Amino acid sequence: MEALISALWALTDPLNLAILIGGTAAGILIGAMPGLGSVLAITLALPLTFVMQPEPSIALLLGLYAGSVYGGSLSAILINTPGTPQAAATVFDGYPMMQQGKGDIALGWATVASVIGGLLSTVVLVVAAPLLARLGLKFGPIEYFALGLFALTCVVSVSRGDLLKGLLACLLGLLVATIGQDPLTGDVRLHYGNFNLMAGIALVPFLVGLFALSEVFWRVSEGQGTAAPKVAGAHFRFPPLADMASRWRVFGKSALIGTWIGTLPGVGATASSMVSYAEARRSSPNRERFGKGEPDGIIASEAANNAVTGGALVPTLSLGIPGDPITAVMLGALIIQGITPGPRLFVENADLMIFIFAGLFVANLALLGLGAIMGPIFARAIRAPEPVLLSLILVLLAIGTFSVNNNPFDLLIMLVAGLAGFGMRLLHFPLAPVVIGFVLGPMIEQSLRQGLVLSRGNFLNFFLHPIALGLFIASALFLGWSAWRHLHDRNVAKTTEDTA
Repeated sequence: MEALISALWALTDPLNLAILIGGTAAGILIGAMPGLGSVLAITLALPLTFVMQPEPSIALLLGLYAGSVYGGSLSAILINTPGTPQAAATVFDGYPMMQQGKGDIALGWATVASVIGGLLSTVVLVVAAPLLARLGLKFGPIEYFALGLFALTCVVSVSRGDLLKGLLACLLGLLVATIGQDPLTGDVRLHYGNFNLMAGIALVPFLVGLFALSEVFWRVSEGQGTAAPKVAGAHFRFPPLADMASRWRVFGKSALIGTWIGTLPGVGATASSMVSYAEARRSSPNRERFGKGEPDGIIASEAANNAVTGGALVPTLSLGIPGDPITAVMLGALIIQGITPGPRLFVENADLMIFIFAGLFVANLALLGLGAIMGPIFARAIRAPEPVLLSLILVLLAIGTFSVNNNPFDLLIMLVAGLAGFGMRLLHFPLAPVVIGFVLGPMIEQSLRQGLVLSRGNFLNFFLHPIALGLFIASALFLGWSAWRHLHDRNVAKTTEDTA
C-alpha cells in the first residue's frame, strides 16, 4: 500500500504530469512525421534523462512511446504514408476512408482503437505480467516460424480478388528482405558488389517509397490539378457509441493479439498489426470491404499496435529482455537511471513499477484529448492545393528518410521503391503483400533455419511442438477455407453470367 501511495503521489506531481502529457503530444507529432518514429523519438530524449530524476524521465519516455505509436496513424490515414512502420496496416483502410471524404471519422476510429488497445494492454500488464512472461518464454524458433507462417496467410486477405498477383507481390517482399547479411552464417547475399546493400534494405525508406512516393507519382500521373484532398471538413469525429459497441469483439481481439505478440521478444508492433489485421479480415462479417475503407481494418491495426506498448514492457521489465527495438532503448534509459530490469525489480522498486503502470495508463488515456486536438490540425495542414501539398510531402519524405540513418543511400532506396510501387499500381498489383512479405520475411527465415538446426534438419519435428502445431493447423484451415470460398465465388459468378 505504501508503494501504491508513493507511486500515485509521484504521478500527480504537476511536473511529472506535465512531462508525461507533453511527451505524449511530442510523440504524436514525431510519429506523424513519415520516416521518424518511436525509436528516434525516444533516442532523442535519452540525453535529457541524464539530468532528470527517474520518475520524470520515465514519464517522458512513456509519453513518447505511446504517442509516437499512435501518431503514425495520422499520416497513414490522411496522406497514405504510415508515419511509423507500426501503422503500415492502417493505410489499407484508413486512406480509402479519407478518399471517400470520411477522414474525420477514420481519425476517430484510429484514436478510439489506439486508446482501447493501450488501456487494455496496460490492465493486462498489471494483472497478468508473470503469466504473459512465462507464455512468451515458451516461444522458441519453431513457434516463431509457425506464427510468421500464420501471419503470412493474410496475403490471401489483402490481394483484393487477384490471388496470383498478391502472391507474386508477397514473394517480391520476401526477396527484398533477403538482401544483406545471412542471419546465421553472416554471408552477404544479393549485394552485387554494392557496399551499401551489404547491410540490407532498411524498412523506413522502403516503406516510405513504396507507399508515399508511389502515391505522389500516381497523383502527378493522373494530373488531378490543384484541388485539395478531401478530408471531410478537416474535422475530428468520434464514432457513434452504437457503432463502437457493435465492434467490441474486434476491439478486444485485436488488443489481446497486440498484447500477446508484444510479450514475444523481438517481434514488435509492425508484425502484431499485420497479424491482427489478417485475423480481423478472416472473422469480420464485412470482410469484402477490407481494403476499401472498412473501420474494422483500422481498429484491428491500431488496437494491436498500441496494445504492444504494454505487452512489450512485460519481458522488458520482468526479464530484462526487450520486447521490441523501442523497449530496447527504454531498457538502456532505465539502466542509465541505475534501475536494473528483472525479476527483482518488482520487489526492490515496487513503487517505480506502479508508477510505470499508472503512467502508461494516463498516457494512453491522454490520446483521446490530444488526438482530437492534433488530428484536425494535421488534417487542415494537408488541405493545401495539391501541387503545394505534394511538394511539401516530397520534402518531408526526403528529410524523414535521410534523418533515420543520415545515409544518402536511403534516399536512393526510397526512390527505387517509389518507382516500383508506381509500376505495381499501373499493373494493378496490390502493395500490401509486398510489405507483409518484407516485414515477416526476416523473422520467418531466421526462425525456420534456427528450428532446422535444433531439429537437425528434420522438418517433421516442427509438428511435435503443440503451439507450432496449432498455428500450422490454423494456417492450413484458413488457406483451405479461402480456396473453397474462391472457387465458390467463381462458380456463383459463372452461374449468374449463364443465367443472364
